Amino acid sequence: MNFDIFSLHPAVLKGAQSAGYIVPTPIQEKAIPHVMKGSDVMGLAQTGTGKTAAFILPILHGLINAPRDGIGALIIAPTRELVDQIHQDIKMLGGKTSLRSTVVYGGVGINPQIQALKHTDILVACPGRLLDHINRQTVDLSKVKTLVLDEADQMFDMGFLPDIRRILTRMPQKNRQTLLFSATMPKEIRRLANDVLQNPVTLEIGAGGPAKTVSHAWFPVASHLKTALLIKIIGHSCKGSVLVFTRTKFRAKSLGDKLAKAGYPSTSLQGNLSQARRQAALNGFRSGEYQILVATDIAARGIDVSKVSHVINYDIPSTPEAYIHRIGRTGRAECTGEAFTLITQEDALMAKAIRGIIGSSVEQRRLTGFNYDAPMASSTGEKIHSQQRRARY
Repeated sequence: MNFDIFSLHPAVLKGAQSAGYIVPTPIQEKAIPHVMKGSDVMGLAQTGTGKTAAFILPILHGLINAPRDGIGALIIAPTRELVDQIHQDIKMLGGKTSLRSTVVYGGVGINPQIQALKHTDILVACPGRLLDHINRQTVDLSKVKTLVLDEADQMFDMGFLPDIRRILTRMPQKNRQTLLFSATMPKEIRRLANDVLQNPVTLEIGAGGPAKTVSHAWFPVASHLKTALLIKIIGHSCKGSVLVFTRTKFRAKSLGDKLAKAGYPSTSLQGNLSQARRQAALNGFRSGEYQILVATDIAARGIDVSKVSHVINYDIPSTPEAYIHRIGRTGRAECTGEAFTLITQEDALMAKAIRGIIGSSVEQRRLTGFNYDAPMASSTGEKIHSQQRRARY
């Protein structure tokens, strides 16, 4: 089977072929015909399954001969990185059409966005900045024919559902096609789907568990030895691109610096960076300038790099669903990948929950030659400095 089977507009088909699309993925095979028919769709699919093209291609097909009388399609996603990635995919797949795409997110100047919004067919936006435009009356959503809510579960985790509901009030309530995609389906997202979708077609592609192309291994270790073990693991097992997840922005930056000092081309991606620096870090990781990218969960959804060989959880994720999203960055597009997690005694309950969604026992590894019994470094000097600081006040 190839993309000819969908009877896409010739310009859209040429765009897909130019981008190297040959055989549809399962989510593309199932979703594209329903989207082209105008049906509402609830797609449950893990990251890396090709779902972005599953809605972009039929949206381009539907708009190419439609009247250019305003924004015809609105795609909402939770992070700047993901919004920008979708925008780039639209430009690539729609490169043989004259359709125009505009991207809207915070952290950058709003005036260029205001100008671009006057001449766009497809809008890709983060909820917060889109609401800002709505409040300023610099965007008109009254002509939207197709709405896409991408990574809906992540938008819920980030507290965006109230914003989404406010945005929906500014859009056509009738004759609007709505597509909702999510890797997991917590009850809040199912409630949203029931409110905004009309007789949806439900498609499930490996939802609810991690991808079969990813193998899992856990590395038990004391908390104070995590950084030393991480460096050892990377040197021992990781030859390709490595994505390391931490729980906090501070730790992401600190760990990225430590890995760089250890001799690995490394950078970090976290919320304290400006948009320009975030994009530079991501571009450097994609190009191979950096072998290692240390990131927080907030940035995870925009990291679309097809050849990440390893995902390493320096900090165990806070939910089993977050584990699925993190490791979805490897084993993409039918490639295989490995997911490593550093496990401390404090992680026992979450480790048990994650084992439940993996559905099988997880290999536990110990590296030969690593001193697992090394004591914690003395903190005497720090205690003295703290006493001196307190004495000043």
